[in-house]
Amino acid sequence: MTVVQTRPVAATPPAARRAKPRRRPWRHYGWVLFFLLPSAVPLVLFTIAPMVSSVWVSLHEWNLISPMRFVGVDNYVSLLTDPATGKVFLHTLLYVAGYLPLVYVGGLGLALALNRKLPGRAFLRATYFLPVVTSWVVVALVWKWLLNPSNGLVNKILGFFGLGQPGWWTDPDWALVSVILASAWKDLGFVMVILLAGLQAIPKDLLEAAVVDGASAWQRFWRITLPLLTPSTFFVVVISLINGFQVFDQVYVMTGGGPGGASQVVVGQIYDLTFRYGRAGEASALSWLLFAVILVITVVQIRGQRRWVHYA
Repeated sequence: MTVVQTRPVAATPPAARRAKPRRRPWRHYGWVLFFLLPSAVPLVLFTIAPMVSSVWVSLHEWNLISPMRFVGVDNYVSLLTDPATGKVFLHTLLYVAGYLPLVYVGGLGLALALNRKLPGRAFLRATYFLPVVTSWVVVALVWKWLLNPSNGLVNKILGFFGLGQPGWWTDPDWALVSVILASAWKDLGFVMVILLAGLQAIPKDLLEAAVVDGASAWQRFWRITLPLLTPSTFFVVVISLINGFQVFDQVYVMTGGGPGGASQVVVGQIYDLTFRYGRAGEASALSWLLFAVILVITVVQIRGQRRWVHYA
């Protein structure tokens, strides 16, 4: 008689048989919403709701007093065919083109200098960062005084060395330059801090190996420091471009968009359309055109970072 031996089947633990996807209780979601409320409520009331409302306003003709009149996309068509819109966008582009290289090169120079062991290095870092936390109105007024054509400190220094003394913010050819100088001076500290953090994140072993291989200081900067600094550079460029296209405070205080509209920018035009001319519908439409331009430029930068940003 043949005896057939069979292996005992392992019993499935009761816990495994009853294992089901856990469902989070509603109390959990309630606590999440409770802790989000302090930030979510202001975000909805003061950011999302005004943005949605501005879309609706941009489709109407409205002077902030009388009832709105629906006009569809006429505001957008009017702006796109108005030469003034092209001028303010051109002035904004010129501002960004002058401001971005100046603030980046200056911030990089300060970061490289303060990355070394210097006496009073902490004090110098705080000093250069101080303008960043200073009110824009204060900075603009100070620079308006410095660049005063008749008794400003800058023209006095230029005159002492026998150089020309521009009209600065009173001259249509120099008004935008005045705003660029003030803006770059204020934001140098911010760029310096970001790039300084990037410099300190570069492995010292790479630089020491380059020194052993006989690389010069310029070769170390060009071949090692600058490529490994590209993540910080990318962040600075994106933030600076977004802020540059939204420039307003310094223009409003220093030049008011003048003289003769020579320094008027997009946000300044939005302000004037709303509160000076009572054309809130066109102002809302212009704000969305500016949003579209910033969005496209930012998307292009994010897509293009794969080619030039190097992460260590």
